[in-house]
Amino acid sequence: MEKVNIGIIGAGRIGKIHADNIMRLPSAHVYAISDPYANDALREWASVRGIGVVSEDCEAWINDPQIHAVFICSPTDTHVPLIKKAAAAGKHIFCEKPISMSVAQTKEALEAVSEAGVKLQIGFNRRFDHNFRRVRELIDAGQIGEPHIVKITSRDPNPPSEDYIRSSGGIFMDMMIHDFDMARYVSRCEAEEIHAYGSVLIDSVFERCDDVDTAIVMIRFKNGAVAVIDNSRKAVYGYDQRVEVFGSGGSVAVTNDYPNTAEVHTAEGVRRDKPLHFFLERYNDAYIDETKQFITSIMEDRDVMVDGNDGLQAELMALAANLSLRLGRPVKLSETLELAAPNPILGG
Repeated sequence: MEKVNIGIIGAGRIGKIHADNIMRLPSAHVYAISDPYANDALREWASVRGIGVVSEDCEAWINDPQIHAVFICSPTDTHVPLIKKAAAAGKHIFCEKPISMSVAQTKEALEAVSEAGVKLQIGFNRRFDHNFRRVRELIDAGQIGEPHIVKITSRDPNPPSEDYIRSSGGIFMDMMIHDFDMARYVSRCEAEEIHAYGSVLIDSVFERCDDVDTAIVMIRFKNGAVAVIDNSRKAVYGYDQRVEVFGSGGSVAVTNDYPNTAEVHTAEGVRRDKPLHFFLERYNDAYIDETKQFITSIMEDRDVMVDGNDGLQAELMALAANLSLRLGRPVKLSETLELAAPNPILGG
């Protein structure tokens, strides 16, 4: 295969980002794009990029033999049906997180992928960030010994809109799910128990949406290691993304990316520019690299670097955190699985 032809489902912000990133790769081409709100503006945008097929849904092209893979960039509640449809059509799949908000539905999607024998990569782009990837490389090389304590900070510069909050699945499924995946990634172990705390300290809109805007989660892993994750929907100084891993032989920490490294020292104090403002700036290169790795996995028939089980485990952690917050006690992931039958708390 000389080039991987791709169809994109969902032409919102993230769908267009993926389209532009695919265009940077000589080994890939965006063949088609679909969106329920496809209009003349989208067709003009696609034409400029040489995308020949624009439709309101993927039915127009999903079975086209010239398409090898799909990128699912549509709302979460469409992910499972689209994964099943793409798998049945024999297409490799890249899906944005989360796969779903239901353990049962996610498992159905993974079964469909397995039966079809296609690849499924989940969009946990932070694994491809140069800082966090370096942390994992040092851990794999034994530079800090066995990880004992993981600390992750993830804070947004501003809260999302109320419409977004209502459909997001809550802070644990929408925001902290990236950090759950990162905790697994750097600890190299599965979570056993989660204890979540959360409050509404920023905007009452979160309370109206039965959500919180400030949260801390403590994790105990199966090997005894522990982790602490803190999230906030509003950091006045910008996008705050940090990780520290303390181990038996040392520690490694990575901090924020900045527009430059200049520091100004005066009699009034020391200052520097704020961190890169939001995820599009902070993780721009990571988005490109995750796309590159997905294309490579198809062309060279390799395993993807973030698979369906990674998506499932992060979802289980998010569901356990949500349950812990509501029950006011630690929750074992085994409980989450047991309670994942139809349940209003877990959305099973």
